[in-house]
Amino acid sequence: MNKDCERDTKSTQTLDGVLFAKMLIGGASRLAANIERLNQLNVFPVPDGDTGTNMAKTFDGGIKTLSSETDNISEISKNFAKGVLLSARGNSGVILSQIFAGINEGLKDYGFVRVNEFAKAYQSGIQKSYSAVQNPTEGTILTVFRESTEYASSLLSDNSSFEDFFKSHVEQARRSLEQTKEILPVLAQADVVDSGAAGYLCVAEGMLSVLTGEEIPEYSSTIDKNETAQVNIDSFTRDSKLEFGYCTEFLLRLTTDKVDPDNFEVSRVLDMLNELGGESIVAYKQDDIVKVHVHTFTPGDILSKVQSFGEFLTVKIENMSVSHSGEEKTKTADKKPFCVVAVANGEGMSSLFTDMGADIIIEGGQTANPSTREFIDAFKKCNSDNIIVLPNNKNILLAAKQSAELFSEAKVHIIETKNLMQGFSALSVITPGITNTESIKQSATRAANSVIDGEITKAVRDANIDGVSIKKGDFMAISGGKISAVAKTAEDALLELLEKSDTDFCEIITLFCGKDVSAERRVALTNAISENYPDCEVTVYEGGQPLYDYFVAIE
Repeated sequence: MNKDCERDTKSTQTLDGVLFAKMLIGGASRLAANIERLNQLNVFPVPDGDTGTNMAKTFDGGIKTLSSETDNISEISKNFAKGVLLSARGNSGVILSQIFAGINEGLKDYGFVRVNEFAKAYQSGIQKSYSAVQNPTEGTILTVFRESTEYASSLLSDNSSFEDFFKSHVEQARRSLEQTKEILPVLAQADVVDSGAAGYLCVAEGMLSVLTGEEIPEYSSTIDKNETAQVNIDSFTRDSKLEFGYCTEFLLRLTTDKVDPDNFEVSRVLDMLNELGGESIVAYKQDDIVKVHVHTFTPGDILSKVQSFGEFLTVKIENMSVSHSGEEKTKTADKKPFCVVAVANGEGMSSLFTDMGADIIIEGGQTANPSTREFIDAFKKCNSDNIIVLPNNKNILLAAKQSAELFSEAKVHIIETKNLMQGFSALSVITPGITNTESIKQSATRAANSVIDGEITKAVRDANIDGVSIKKGDFMAISGGKISAVAKTAEDALLELLEKSDTDFCEIITLFCGKDVSAERRVALTNAISENYPDCEVTVYEGGQPLYDYFVAIE
């Protein structure tokens, strides 16, 4: 019998970094194995559930930081918390990252912990996660984590083990998960539990399984290989000239044979980079590691010089004259008064937002929520001290806000657009000639809040929402977060939505067609709308968005 299997007959009284890392991997494995089940726990029977994907990718960012080189639980926890923070995506992913940020605060300075100390760290996770949400909603992951932590903590005694704590924690998490239906009526109507809470239960069960010696599936990364940017080598030929230099990033471990790591001042690195003509310099020190980002025409000179302080852990050098998928060339012109970063899903929507003035597009939306790191990477490309962000999805707001808090190189202004129609309306009033960013933010917010939005998609299961009976295969019109119409065709659903909407003072109807809408369907629908609403200006775009046949904005 191996040592892990012996744990079901033993009592674990202390927890070090090695075992904690194994437990986190166990949580990640259980979460990854349940991605599709979690994705299907949608209130609306729409085909775009992504909670499981978001939480798994968030957790994956922490797993990638785990090291076998230390058994110090505070080190393991600190690295893991930072990893999930930068990888957080979707509301549940952001809250999960805040839970572990709070746990990390409670584990600070410990080499190993006893169960009572660990329980206090979990209680710090409650405080941190609740404070991260402006209006915390009970019946969600917040409730399940809080109730399970409070219950397990209340049962602890001097003889309690980590097995005792986690068994009680999981037992209560299961009860609390079922009770989410009672707390949120909308869950009861749809006959589902909260998806984020269910995701957290997977994490807790996976961590417990390691303690009890259960066999867990081998963990592999949930990050798709095709998410990595692809280099277009043909964009730099033998006749090209190096116009933009190299984006150079590295992690440098300060070593005692070269410097005093504890008292090393990062200003020494900054001064050296400036002397060597570096641009867009970002350098900071965390413990004995220095993180550097710099644009330079001579990366070799920089690497050679900074190696006098220590040794490289990672190095990345990219020719900025070579195009990368999803990336923009660094701008060297004078700084703009403001830069607009918008999230869009669909080739047509992305092109439209760019034409309307968005400086940087982050590809994402339903089923593809961008992470905190993706927002920060986009912010770094902005050539302005003011960045205006249009998240365009209610499930992306928290990640955008978390990114804004972490980014210190510019002031980030979040316009709380909850869908692409609100983003379209907000972007239409952002005028390049205006330099008062606060005035722009107010105008864009008013425009976003004034639009009547509609989304048309096909139901993936039978459901009854707010008294509306929906059959699998029906087309639903969703407006303002509620089912507005149900019909057998997408076009009929949209026309019924318009009929029920307040169009008396409507001036503009803007239609965005999905990637599966044919030209014949588009023309027929456009003609029907124009005939029914002759006093409105009807504009049609090929949005190319997946899953949704139509988006409509009524202004």
